[in-house]
Amino acid sequence: MALHRDIFWVGRQWAVTGAGIQAVDQRLRGVLDINIERLWDEAHVQSRRAKPGVNLEDFDAAVTMARARFPGMTAPALTDLLAPPPAAARPPVPAAFVLRAEGRLARFLPQWRIRS
Repeated sequence: MALHRDIFWVGRQWAVTGAGIQAVDQRLRGVLDINIERLWDEAHVQSRRAKPGVNLEDFDAAVTMARARFPGMTAPALTDLLAPPPAAARPPVPAAFVLRAEGRLARFLPQWRIRS
């Protein structure tokens, strides 16, 4: 997985981003990354620390920086931050678009484009 766009700290092997702790080496494809939700799960952090090839000083610095950046973020606290807006704040859903082109050739129909 590519590094998150919000990068707070970069070490030799690890980076603290808006997604948590991510490996700088993109060839790992996010296998060793630690999400913010699991940052305080000590067993998960230690399992990542025990993997072969992990630079322990850099990893410990990344964990320290991430925990300072996201203090006490647990799953319930994150769901409040990441929850979608209430249904009243969402715009109404438009009615289904109906095409009426039965029995006509497409080349004679007027062209239309969606504008945003």
